[in-house]
Amino acid sequence: MRNFEYVRASGIDDALAARPAGGNAVFLAGGTTLLDLMKLDVMRPARLVDIHRLDFGRVDVFDDGRVRVGAMVSNTELARHEHIRRAYPVLSQALLSGASTQLRNKATTAGNIMQRVRCGYFRDGISACNKREPGSGCAALGGANRNVHAVLGGSDQCFAAHPSDMCVAMAAIGATIRVRGPNGERDIAFTDFHLLPGATPWKEHALADGEMITHVTLDAPLAHSRSAYLKLRDRASYQFALASSAAILVVEGGTIRDARLALGGVATKPWRATNAEAVLKGQPATVETFQRAAAVALDGARSYGQNGFKIALGQQAIVRNLSSLAG
Repeated sequence: MRNFEYVRASGIDDALAARPAGGNAVFLAGGTTLLDLMKLDVMRPARLVDIHRLDFGRVDVFDDGRVRVGAMVSNTELARHEHIRRAYPVLSQALLSGASTQLRNKATTAGNIMQRVRCGYFRDGISACNKREPGSGCAALGGANRNVHAVLGGSDQCFAAHPSDMCVAMAAIGATIRVRGPNGERDIAFTDFHLLPGATPWKEHALADGEMITHVTLDAPLAHSRSAYLKLRDRASYQFALASSAAILVVEGGTIRDARLALGGVATKPWRATNAEAVLKGQPATVETFQRAAAVALDGARSYGQNGFKIALGQQAIVRNLSSLAG
């Protein structure tokens, strides 16, 4: 690990001043991804700005049903929160499916949103990687790309899958990210926050230089809905998803009145499948309907070699999850 300056911010204005636009500084919260990448020499910040003293550790429930989650709320706190477990089971389940207890105790909401990809070529510091070193190429093309690479949203510049479980659930629920920077506050729709790699894979999110996440506001839960998160992986714990689905379903009299669906493990960002939602609405809650929606959700998916099985696996993650909610 390289030398760095350590600064402890006393408040948000202090934190923003300590990380000016154009500087080589990063915010430190849980550090569960950042410190690993610093040890691997992938990230080389000159300054760490510790934001533990910032007052963003609350979960607030509003009268209209929306919920505001502070940036510093830990993954464990959010997963175990009584209202979250009751109103958003899909989110609680997604959080508890990720990492380990020790990591969830440290990892924060904003850090989970900002976490970086798990591609081995990105993390080894040596291989060609356009995300780490723009213009160097992508070693995953024709290389080892079975586990943590996407079949949706990729490009020949990068097709590493977004690793978060929590973000998949939030994409399905619907949320808004509040950020603050030198020019004040603004809101970013959750589905617009993470960027597709395209020709600029090093641009991973919509934060402007010098901005930080202060909280996330979840949309009110759909009335009379059921929700669940299904994660398919090689082993039962401490493993990133090969494919996952976050599903929210409203069924009345055997007919689907409303649906929300997002995918993980198979896409370069938390993947809201609005095309599949349109297939579900107004249709009977049957396996045949779910299979049609799953096919539409993975329409346009591209195999990069070893990860081609994820197309069928992603469809199964959808069908199995929706079937469990309709049963």
